[in-house]
Amino acid sequence: MDDMNSNSGRVSARDGAAHANDENEERQRDVASARDLRQELPTRDYATLVTVFNALLATGLLASKCSREPLPERIDPKDLALFALATQKLSRVITKDKVTTALRAPFTELEGKGGAGELEERPRGHGLRRAIGELLTCPFCLGTWIASGFVYGFIFTPRIARTIASIFAVSGAADFLQQAYVKAQEMNDQI
Repeated sequence: MDDMNSNSGRVSARDGAAHANDENEERQRDVASARDLRQELPTRDYATLVTVFNALLATGLLASKCSREPLPERIDPKDLALFALATQKLSRVITKDKVTTALRAPFTELEGKGGAGELEERPRGHGLRRAIGELLTCPFCLGTWIASGFVYGFIFTPRIARTIASIFAVSGAADFLQQAYVKAQEMNDQI
């Protein structure tokens, strides 16, 4: 019986060592894959885009400091909600809509159809071209740039910023209503 327990202990130890070896090899493959991905990414060109974004931010703050009007103490929550809705819609228009594909074409290549009226694209090329392509295919990434534009617009010309934001916010809300209408029709057809 003791001999049997010691054999199972050896088998278990061998299995444990093999499992640990498998995990180590998998970890090494993951590290190599991450290293390959890192080399593929245009990190210097991302840094260029971050520099441009921050330069625009600094220019806006400097322009505000030099103007007669100080920065607002705070932005009213209803304006923040308006800008949030407008940012969501405008970022989708720029990154996904069929009608804006000409703007993205130098930096992206078509993968196929996306959601209603949308296309799926991927960045093309290398370096700055690819970095811009990645920005123009990611509504979340581009959203920060758009939100900054709305807030700066609000600081310098609040009426114009609200008017432009209202157009995109209403259009975004209408999109949700269109989708709800289609879903309601589908549910009605199933009855």
